[in-house]
Amino acid sequence: MRAISGLWRWRHNPLRRATDLAEAWLAVAALLAVLVAAPVAGAVVGGLAQDALQESVRQQRSSRHLVTATVLAELGRAPLDADPEAAAGREPRTRVQADWTAPDGTARSGAVTAALDAPRPGDRFALWTDRQGRPAARPLDSATATTHAVLAGFGAALVSIGLVETVRRLIVWHMVRRRYARLEQAWIRVGPDWGRAGTGC
Repeated sequence: MRAISGLWRWRHNPLRRATDLAEAWLAVAALLAVLVAAPVAGAVVGGLAQDALQESVRQQRSSRHLVTATVLAELGRAPLDADPEAAAGREPRTRVQADWTAPDGTARSGAVTAALDAPRPGDRFALWTDRQGRPAARPLDSATATTHAVLAGFGAALVSIGLVETVRRLIVWHMVRRRYARLEQAWIRVGPDWGRAGTGC
């Protein structure tokens, strides 16, 4: 709104310079660009991210399987959470030696991370595996994918606003430099006669 009020103020002002009016029109153009570019960029990037992430959700759901594993021995606390996006990420995580049956029916065993506080031999827990029965991360869920897509859209909108404002500021900076250069040239032309009696009369 300041840009529009500034444009109105400069319309018939006798002190108005051409660059003042140009700056006001530039501010209006930047405002319109932000109002158009930010929502469009956000919607496009968010939509593309949503499509890609939902496709990833479908692929992960089809390629990962939930099986039941049995604890053979505890190996100690897991140093890092293997699945930070899952709700189970806030649960205790312990490294255990376990065995399980792969989706193809073959027996598997190995060291895996279990959501168990004090695992004992014989305890059972859910384990995500790939088609070959190797331990895999929990598949991305649809709600998390949508959240990431929305964040990507907001990020794109903010970046577009920043780009428009950066371009506006660069143009204004260039205009101000040209204005000062013209002022300096005018001063050089009249400077030698400044203050002399009878000059310019």
